[in-house]
Amino acid sequence: MDNILIIGIGFLAQGLFFFRTIAQWFKSEQEGEVISPVIYWQISLVGSVLMLTYGILRGDFAIVVGQFLVYSIYIRNLQLKKAWQKMHWVSKSLAVIVPLAYLAWLIFYGGLNSIVKNEDVTLFWMVWGTVAQIVFISRFFYQWIYSEKEKESILPLGFWIISTAGSLMIFTYSITRLDPVLFAAHSLGLFIYLRNILLHFGKGSLFTRLNKIPVLNKLIGKVSDKIK
Repeated sequence: MDNILIIGIGFLAQGLFFFRTIAQWFKSEQEGEVISPVIYWQISLVGSVLMLTYGILRGDFAIVVGQFLVYSIYIRNLQLKKAWQKMHWVSKSLAVIVPLAYLAWLIFYGGLNSIVKNEDVTLFWMVWGTVAQIVFISRFFYQWIYSEKEKESILPLGFWIISTAGSLMIFTYSITRLDPVLFAAHSLGLFIYLRNILLHFGKGSLFTRLNKIPVLNKLIGKVSDKIK
């Protein structure tokens, strides 16, 4: 497949991941506390399928492992938010069937062998990238356990600390792999992770400084109300 198309799929996936983070951050800034909106998890499902596609086409073992490990947690959070039950049966079916089809192809049709033995990635960087992905997605395992304990979908402080550490590791991996998708995504994401950490420690919302501009403040409120 044309390399430009593959990169395009990767940027689309990371664009969705970044949009979910922006939506979560925007809602949190408006509320003055860290919020776990439904749209965050809905976008995560779509973005994960696209990122899984990108990882397979790029022959990137680290990306593929990362997406497979975290996928079911997105669905679980939608269940905790009572949103999974409300989704159309076609959407739910595709959300389950597509990753299972990819997994079957990787295991039974030689796809796994092709990404494990990618000659463009040395053993060291394959291990580093895989560990980085595991660290990064382990934030969702932490979030899932925390949410199950609280009986609701929550994005706790530890989630953002792990996000920051994992993102920095993937950032170094992206430089070695000359991967513009990972480089762009983890450059932009760090600001949001750090802002959520500050919100957890009671730092005021950035939007409170806009109270002197009624029109802008009203617009922010309307946008925030659309994020569920």
